[in-house]
Amino acid sequence: MQIIKDPLEMQQIALAVRAAGKRLGVVPTMGFLHAGHLSLVQLAHERSDVVVLTLFVNPTQFGPKEDLAKYPRDFERDAELCRTAGVDILFAPEAGAMYAPDASSYVSEEKLTRGLCGASRPGHFRGVCTVVAKLFNLCLPHVAVFGAKDAQQLRVIRRMTRDLNFPIEIVAGPTIREPDGLALSSRNVYLSAAERRQALVLKRALDEAARLFKSGERAAAALRAAMEQIITQAPAARIDYIEIVDDDTLEPVPTLTRPTLIALAVFLGKTRLIDNAVL
Repeated sequence: MQIIKDPLEMQQIALAVRAAGKRLGVVPTMGFLHAGHLSLVQLAHERSDVVVLTLFVNPTQFGPKEDLAKYPRDFERDAELCRTAGVDILFAPEAGAMYAPDASSYVSEEKLTRGLCGASRPGHFRGVCTVVAKLFNLCLPHVAVFGAKDAQQLRVIRRMTRDLNFPIEIVAGPTIREPDGLALSSRNVYLSAAERRQALVLKRALDEAARLFKSGERAAAALRAAMEQIITQAPAARIDYIEIVDDDTLEPVPTLTRPTLIALAVFLGKTRLIDNAVL
C-alpha cells in the first residue's frame, strides 16, 4: 500500500492509473476507521482496479463550537486497517497542503442543504462539497463510495456530481450496525457506558416508524410523535431534529405517498449521532 501525503503527487499517480486504462475507486473518510468504512472499501474493490482511501479531517466542515480539535484520530491503526482491507493507496494530506492560506473558492449546494444537518450545522455542507470536489480533482476516480448513514451528505454529493458534471459514479454503501442496532460511527467512542446504552433509542424510534408505516400510518406528524416518545425516554438524549422528508428533494412531507426519508439527529450527552431510514 502506498501512503501519499502530497496532493500533487496523488493527482499525478491518479493520472498514471487512468492512462494505464485502469478503473480507479475512491472512499473519502475522516479516519478513525470502523467496519462501516471497510465495507465501503469492499464496494470500491468490486467496481475498480485501484482503490484509494482518503483520510482527511476536513476543518472547513466543522463549526466554531464543534469537535474538530478532539475528533478521534489514530493514523497507524487506520493505516493497518487499510492494508488488511486491500487499499492500494492511502491519501492522507495535511490541512495546510489542501487549503492555501488565502484560499477563497468554495463549492455550495443550495437546495438539499437547507434543512436537516444543513440547518443545524451552518456552513457544514459548503465544507463537505468543497473538500469532496477537491478530492475528486486530486484522485480522479471513476467511482466514489459513500455511506448511506450520512443520508443528506450522500444526496448532496450526488447532486453536486450531477450539477458540476463530474464523470464519476456515486455508489452508496448500506449502514453497518452493531449487533444491538447502533449505527457505526467514529463518534461512538465519545459515548459513556450509560450513553451508549441509551443511544439505542435512535434505532428503536426508526423501527417504530417503520412498524407504524407497515400497519398503514401515513401521517408524518403521527410518526414523528411516536419517535419523539421513544427518544425522550432516554435521560441523556436531546433531540436536534426528527425530519420526515421526500427522499429525492428533502422537502418536508405531511403525508407519506412516495419514498420518504426519516432522518434523526440526537445528542447523547455532548455527542451528536445521526441515523435514518427510507420508507
